[in-house]
Amino acid sequence: MLVLLGFAMIAVFMVLIMTKKLTPVLALIIVPTVFGLFAGAGLGIGDMVLDSMKSMTSTAALLMFAIIYFGLMIDVGLFDPLVKFILRKLGNDPAKVVLGSAILAAAVSLDGDGSTTFILTTAAMLPVYLRLKMSPVVLTCVAGLANGTMNILPWGGPTARAATALHLDVNDVFVPMIPSLIAGLVVVFAFSWLLGLQERNRLRATEPEIWGVPSTAEQFTAEKFDGGTAAAFSSTDRTGSGTPGGTPAVGGFPAGSSVAVLERTETLVDDHDSAMADTALDPNRSTLRPKLIWFNLGLTIAVMVMLVADLVPLPFVFMVGSAIALVVNFPNVKEQGAQLTAHASSIVAVVSMVMAAAVLTGVLTGTGMVEAMSAWLVQIIPSSMGPFMAAITGVLSIPMTFFMSNDAFYFGVLPVLSETAGHYGISAAEMARASITGQPFHLQSPLVPAILLLVSLAKVDLGDHHKKVLWRTAVISLVMLGVGMLTGAIGIG
Repeated sequence: MLVLLGFAMIAVFMVLIMTKKLTPVLALIIVPTVFGLFAGAGLGIGDMVLDSMKSMTSTAALLMFAIIYFGLMIDVGLFDPLVKFILRKLGNDPAKVVLGSAILAAAVSLDGDGSTTFILTTAAMLPVYLRLKMSPVVLTCVAGLANGTMNILPWGGPTARAATALHLDVNDVFVPMIPSLIAGLVVVFAFSWLLGLQERNRLRATEPEIWGVPSTAEQFTAEKFDGGTAAAFSSTDRTGSGTPGGTPAVGGFPAGSSVAVLERTETLVDDHDSAMADTALDPNRSTLRPKLIWFNLGLTIAVMVMLVADLVPLPFVFMVGSAIALVVNFPNVKEQGAQLTAHASSIVAVVSMVMAAAVLTGVLTGTGMVEAMSAWLVQIIPSSMGPFMAAITGVLSIPMTFFMSNDAFYFGVLPVLSETAGHYGISAAEMARASITGQPFHLQSPLVPAILLLVSLAKVDLGDHHKKVLWRTAVISLVMLGVGMLTGAIGIG
């Protein structure tokens, strides 16, 4: 009964948020409560939830003050020069911007901390996406793909857990999986490029005045037009209805042209600030503090150093950073209050989701659903499938690490699976390697605080993020598992 209730609860929760019948916060509260009562929790369900919530308070504080800090830095204009620099380097071609986002997220993920990765990636790239009217869901998708794939690094957590649970050296687990990691990153960048191409096509149709510049634009000059220069094009011509001299147009340019662009990047960066009026990147916003840009940059670098050094608890780092930034940039008490209020909606969204997630984890653990589901999965594997236990473990790691914590999977489920696999000649190291291939999928779980931070900073609905990212992360996990089997890192008994 607990097994059926556990899987049913998870299925109902996912359906409700992906079909947008309920917001994630409400689904996280209502669904586990109903199923927990059916599971016989009774009045004890409150204690289950509160016990789980105690472990969430530091996470909620971290996310709250991180949102305040980086929201404030965007308001005062710290990232405005970075936006223009990125536009000049990547162009305003959506395909390049999306691929650049994935590369940035993968590079920052080397520190092994998901929250830091999402904070830096969002801070650097979200203004660019807003500037070009690209979908923030694409940003959260590629950031999630890159960070999830890189999460198998030895210092990222899961690999160390797997090695510890099975009493192995962490390098014995990770090093043979390097080809799988490389293959996973190749798939991430391929997905990112395809998503970028989709955004390019969408913007070409809906936002032609902001549309991007491919690299071939450097060789394109006004003299190549028949019958005049680029200035001869009317706004109608730019949508593809015609060109000077009657030359048939494709995307607003003469037929046969290999260029499908509307403006040079430099022109877009310098002359189109009006497009961002009344947005978070309004060049004339009253919160800009250009004279304090070096102070704000130094403060941000100091915060990042403290994050990486891990000398002080992260929530406290952002508390102090936010306090200093507010006092220096907005010495007036009313302005300080206005800044806090300005980011209240984002804060409420993410903190409420973290607290609501405690209901789901509390019910799963307190009612015994997690243990029952794990035991059932182990029992249903027929003995004939024993030689394939490593591959089965890799496949199981995809959904199981999504619906339970890494600790529950690696310390509760993996040792049992590994013990069974040992009877078929499959080593513990091979089982550990297989178990970490589900991490790209795991990182998208609503039980992972970092992903809640990502969607909150980007102001993206979790259901929309899941629609775009889940099947792609499943593909990446399977590719990593397949490459591991091909290279012999994950064997068959």
